[in-house]
Amino acid sequence: MLSLIAKRLPLIKKNILYNMEKINPAIDKTWKSELYNEFNSEYFFNLKKFLITEKKKYTIYPTGSDIFSAFNYTPFDKVKVIILGQDPYHGPNQANGLCFSVNDGIRQPPSLQNIFKEMKNDLGIEIPESGNLEKWAKQGVLLLNATLTVRAGQAGSHQNRGWEQFTDAAIKKLSEKRENLVFILWGNYARAKKNLIDTGKHFIIESPHPSPFSAYNGFFGSKPFSRTNEYLIKKGIIPVDWRL
Repeated sequence: MLSLIAKRLPLIKKNILYNMEKINPAIDKTWKSELYNEFNSEYFFNLKKFLITEKKKYTIYPTGSDIFSAFNYTPFDKVKVIILGQDPYHGPNQANGLCFSVNDGIRQPPSLQNIFKEMKNDLGIEIPESGNLEKWAKQGVLLLNATLTVRAGQAGSHQNRGWEQFTDAAIKKLSEKRENLVFILWGNYARAKKNLIDTGKHFIIESPHPSPFSAYNGFFGSKPFSRTNEYLIKKGIIPVDWRL
């Protein structure tokens, strides 16, 4: 029996790696370099095993090719602004790998609607029809959820499985190796990440979450978009065109 298992180990290992490759799509090379130790850590190996099991039983959002969209749209050396979210959307066709963003043609969730309302009040920009924030990401706005996957219909179902350790490492790398970044922290969950950021090197904008439950408690009127651009211009950095 032991000899049979020993003979099959290479094949078992190959199958595991194959399945992991499908769940772990290509990530931008600058991020792959910065997060090399995370990808090769025990916790990330266990996270991938968990995702393999989940995919066999449930529908997982976003699709595999979109899991690392935030990193692929916004390379490490191009980041100007970081907006932190918590979980991907868990409804059909909503999540596209960018926090608060939804795919074209999908109804804008309430928090995103409030983000656009504040953008209009802050900058006078008309509320867009689409809730797809890819244009922001391509300009250097890292739209990063703390947890990068979720089970369909079950918010928070992939929390505490390793994603938070991975995304915390990304925040730390940005804080340590870059300068003059803007971190936009909406809500208590995002604001708790403040201890990962060197406030002597970076600018932090924090307020209540844009959710309908808290938006009127300080999110509206916080002017995160104009404040971000004022800081970037002051540092000689091209501001973000927030129009979509």
